[in-house]
Amino acid sequence: MTPSPYPVVRLKPKAQARTIRHGAPWVYDNELVTDRRTKNLQPGTIALLEDAERKPLAVVAVNSNSRIMARVLDRDVQAAIDGNWLRDRLARALALRERLFEAPFYRLVHAEADGLPGVVIDRFGDVAVIQPNAAWAEGLLDELCAAVVEVTGVKTVLKNATGRARALEGLDEENAVLHGRAPDGPVPVPMNGATYMADLTGGQKTGLFYDQRPNHAFAARLAQGARVLDVFSHVGGFSLVCLAQGAQSAVAVDGSQAALDLAAEGATQTGVAERFETRRGDAFEVLTEMGKAGEKFDVVICDPPAFAPNKKALEAGLRAYERVARLAAPLVAEGGFLGLCSCSHAADLSKFRGASVRGIGRGGRTSQLIHTGFAGADHPLHPQLAESGYLKSLFFRLV
Repeated sequence: MTPSPYPVVRLKPKAQARTIRHGAPWVYDNELVTDRRTKNLQPGTIALLEDAERKPLAVVAVNSNSRIMARVLDRDVQAAIDGNWLRDRLARALALRERLFEAPFYRLVHAEADGLPGVVIDRFGDVAVIQPNAAWAEGLLDELCAAVVEVTGVKTVLKNATGRARALEGLDEENAVLHGRAPDGPVPVPMNGATYMADLTGGQKTGLFYDQRPNHAFAARLAQGARVLDVFSHVGGFSLVCLAQGAQSAVAVDGSQAALDLAAEGATQTGVAERFETRRGDAFEVLTEMGKAGEKFDVVICDPPAFAPNKKALEAGLRAYERVARLAAPLVAEGGFLGLCSCSHAADLSKFRGASVRGIGRGGRTSQLIHTGFAGADHPLHPQLAESGYLKSLFFRLV
């Protein structure tokens, strides 16, 4: 075997090498020998991972400043992590999306599940937005950008540096235009028959949440002729698709006026503005006020931010999800539908479902769980990484 050009890092004797051989993508800091040489490796250094018996396991990216100290890039120990390697991974990811979608609006790369750990890339037609959430990707950002342009043919590549993950890797929060020219304004995104407006330079995350696409479509099937309430609506995710598919009316509630303005523009672009209204305010306060006023809707959907982004926040997060369900349930007309969503990977499906059911019961309602939804196929799940299956959407019929 040709000697590796990369420095070596090694598992501790009690670390489970077989988990890496079987596909586990992460090595934590307590599993690696952290001698002075290893600690002095620059964050993002590509290295050869060996087991305690010095047998090569994988090519990894190392960051001694991170709890996830090594991320598996390739189990081929002879792999060279370069432009060709990046192009191969991107081409594989693109082939899946082109099979799934007719138009180039999707998540192109979903981190570990697409073999590019810590890297998220969303595509908006001729624009790609990269979130390099791991130090190795930041170090190879120029090569990654060039590979994205070559493989996809996009005209513009933006870097989005927001989010908790980059802070955990010790990375900056500076957005940038990596290639081409930033869009002059929000970009229209067609999805499920509606048009959404995505702010790619100043909006949340990469500008739009593609993960809810199949759950939007399911909600729209319930909403024909219905009065819809879309809480934590962002740019109108559920409300616009429901209106596009025949809802009688929709109210979008969010704390961000900028997001609601984009939702209103999306309603205009979709041709449903006359049936759409927005309400800015704290979601819990708005739900409370609507309950006191006795307002009723045929479909109520709540898609809050991650209340439990980590294990420390789990109990408080579950209480918040229960509270959402308790406040939302009384607003649903008899025989109507309640959709509750969670993007907290720390709150697994069982815990989230339990909190939701408790909340519905405390809200004085009886329910049937009719559908459980997850992220779309452009957000594939890594079989050995529960965090990649973060999104849960529960749809109840209330009686």
